[in-house]
Amino acid sequence: MKPRRVSLSPHIQGVWILGLVLWMSPTRAQSPSQVGRWSSVMNWPMAATHLSLLPDGKVFFFGEFEEGNLPPMRWDPTTQVFSTVPFPGYNVFCAGHSFLSNGKMLVSGGHVASHVGLDDASLFDFDTNTWTRLPDMNGPRWYPTSTTLSNGDAVVTSGEVAGPGDINEIPQRFIAGTNTWRTLTGAQKNFPYYPKMFLAPDGRLFYAGSLRVSLWLDPTGNGAWTTGPQSLFGGRNYGPAVYMDGKVLIIGGSEPPTATVEQIALTADSPAWEYRAPMSLPRRQHNAVLLPDGTVLVIGGTHGPGFDSADAPVYHAEVFNPATNTWTSLASNARYRGYHSTALLLPDGRVLSAGGRLERTAEIFSPPYLFKGPRPVVTEVPTTCLPASPLTITTPDAASIARVSLIALGSVTHTFDMNQRLLTLDFARSEGSITALMPANRNLAPPGYYQLFIVNDAGVPSYGRRLRIPPP
Repeated sequence: MKPRRVSLSPHIQGVWILGLVLWMSPTRAQSPSQVGRWSSVMNWPMAATHLSLLPDGKVFFFGEFEEGNLPPMRWDPTTQVFSTVPFPGYNVFCAGHSFLSNGKMLVSGGHVASHVGLDDASLFDFDTNTWTRLPDMNGPRWYPTSTTLSNGDAVVTSGEVAGPGDINEIPQRFIAGTNTWRTLTGAQKNFPYYPKMFLAPDGRLFYAGSLRVSLWLDPTGNGAWTTGPQSLFGGRNYGPAVYMDGKVLIIGGSEPPTATVEQIALTADSPAWEYRAPMSLPRRQHNAVLLPDGTVLVIGGTHGPGFDSADAPVYHAEVFNPATNTWTSLASNARYRGYHSTALLLPDGRVLSAGGRLERTAEIFSPPYLFKGPRPVVTEVPTTCLPASPLTITTPDAASIARVSLIALGSVTHTFDMNQRLLTLDFARSEGSITALMPANRNLAPPGYYQLFIVNDAGVPSYGRRLRIPPP
């Protein structure tokens, strides 16, 4: 008897082929030393739409929409215990936030309704677990960006006032010594909310998106904008950008999403964007985290069209190596991390991935470097260090150390980490210690708290040690 041929519908065929592709995925059978490993899913009390690593190693977070009217929370990565932070007195959802030189977090703006902001601003003190209300800003800001300067001040830019497209066009400089504002009346400009702003090596602020055109903001005096180079691809809304050793990398974003990546060297005589290797898939609504080994980890997002296409999730992480201009696909997590998701580096070298729209969960990713042998050990290191000063790190592993990394504490929301930056330090080895040299230029390493990592020749990092760069 002739076997009967079964005809499958196009939908069933597509599901079967997709399942076969996933089953044959190159990361399926690989070990954690090749693709890393994800933890199980943890239930959290609210969506971690705003996520920051405090100087004491705890994670500070607050939620989305009406969750912003609830007290923020801390989470201890070691004990996994949650604790409540006092309520600041207003809805801090959609605020901007960056750390000042003393470790206090400047939180600017907030939420009345979608696209309607607040002119409130506050300081959160991690040490006393208290809030200090500041003078109101020059107007409401919903989705502003806060950027810390080389003297410890901060500049707040953009944010919507009272409706879609109603942008607060005039930046303000927070004067940290007096807790007052200086309005930069010479720098009026209309550009999208949550701009990707970075302190550049020359002391200006560099705007890297989401518009195609780049901009420079001089924060001195009354402020002034100048036009920079255009990116090659175009606008990149809801795509992250990171700062590494004077270079800015913009990754994916746009609608429909793109896989393209561009880099600009801010120290060049004529800075210009150039393409780097693309990701394995287009992504939008994803997050990018700087790792101690000098690579960039990308987590989550969607590869489908639309604002937040949860039916086209990207689950696998991937990591970019700037030295080789290559991407490597890593292990996949369990939950869709799209709009309102966040991610940041923990002191033990793992990466916390949390949140998403109505997603009150979190997962932790252990990168491959945590499965490649023993960690180098830091037995002693100063807790503060001035610019242009030597930094002696006592370690029994001095002979194998290949890298010293300073990474500023993460403070992320809506695909952008306003505080994260990576600085690679030059160093010399000796018996039982290494001596690194802090940069003389404060614009490279603005004052505040950092995580210090030493990395061995197998790419394995130490535990991060807290290091503070004092203000001038």
